[in-house]
Amino acid sequence: ATPGAAADSTSAAGASVAGPVPAPNRSLAAQSVASAAPRSGTARTMGKVYFRFGSKEYWCSGAAVAAKNRSVVATAGHCAYDSRQARAADYWIFVPNPGANGETPDGIYVGASISMHEDWSGKGDYDYDYAFVSVHRGFTWAAKDGGYVMQDVGTLQDNVGGLGLDLNKKPGTYTVTPFGYPAGAQPDGTTPYDGKSLRTCPTGPTRFTVAPARDVQKGVELQPCGFSAGVSGGPWVIGYDENHRLGNLNGVNSLTWNRNPGGFYDAVSSPYFDTTTGQVYRHAAAVTTPANVT
Repeated sequence: ATPGAAADSTSAAGASVAGPVPAPNRSLAAQSVASAAPRSGTARTMGKVYFRFGSKEYWCSGAAVAAKNRSVVATAGHCAYDSRQARAADYWIFVPNPGANGETPDGIYVGASISMHEDWSGKGDYDYDYAFVSVHRGFTWAAKDGGYVMQDVGTLQDNVGGLGLDLNKKPGTYTVTPFGYPAGAQPDGTTPYDGKSLRTCPTGPTRFTVAPARDVQKGVELQPCGFSAGVSGGPWVIGYDENHRLGNLNGVNSLTWNRNPGGFYDAVSSPYFDTTTGQVYRHAAAVTTPANVT
């Protein structure tokens, strides 16, 4: 559940925690959300999130999700809010499609508010280790007069598109493809990943998993998968279209597992995305900040 490797220094306004999520409207929250293409080119929804907890810098994985405010990022709950310290991450930003050397070709998007389940913020329950972060309009740094200034690049979804959202899918009845930016060490100490490239595990069927020690009662597991730290928050996508680079979000990387004790991780799990997840998402999709108004 470690978010990721130490991050490069960042400077951006910190994210804040949204108010309580209202009781689910089950007929509304159970509906799927269609994916959305960007205004031009091919979708580039996946990327990294960078943030701090105190003086420590981290990064995770994440993805843009189609939303009416065109400004929502899905990631793991522990990549946005530390339930042990009861505090939101500071200096939270999303960088879609990051370059291997720190380039930000599609902009930098600063977190505006976090929408999450109360059992993540209050209990650190990994059954609810997901967050939907509403972000401001993006910017890039542009050279000017020997220095740099912020240059507006528009809304996230307009620039990179957004994954759809599928809820209440029974494990074993579909296949899913997980994505992320792994970088952490494997159990044997080796580091086969460098965190610079978007990686995936073989597409496969999922199953329910239970892990009382992690307070996981209804997790969803995919095996085999050798992901390591850094992939937290990366999307699980149903029906991924390699040509359009779109599909429907149905989970996020939460925990990595060494089920058959050996040198490498061999499984990854996600919280189960159900009706309540849909309500949390819709809370985030309804957030409007001054910078979102067009």
